Amino acid sequence: MQKNLSRLESVTLDLFRAGHLPVIGEWLALPLLHLAGSKRPGDAPYNEILYPVAERLLQKCDAVFRMNGESKGADEDVRIAKERGLPIFFNLSEVPGCA
Repeated sequence: MQKNLSRLESVTLDLFRAGHLPVIGEWLALPLLHLAGSKRPGDAPYNEILYPVAERLLQKCDAVFRMNGESKGADEDVRIAKERGLPIFFNLSEVPGCA
């Protein structure tokens, strides 16, 4: 999970410098998972918290940046974003303010 999180975080400074406020769901979910006693992906606290945090976060977002790579969670984020009519970007060059 840390390797994936580091990969996600690798674009956040570029997004911030372009005038956006990047938020990764795990930044919000990990402290809650710790408090709930989660020990591994897929346990009861993980299922209770991780994807619901992402879904709630998407209710507050203006857009989604989807990085390359296989991820059921990211695919679900894109599905929800499409339902909400949010812009979805797949390359930094597509994001307003990023070059």
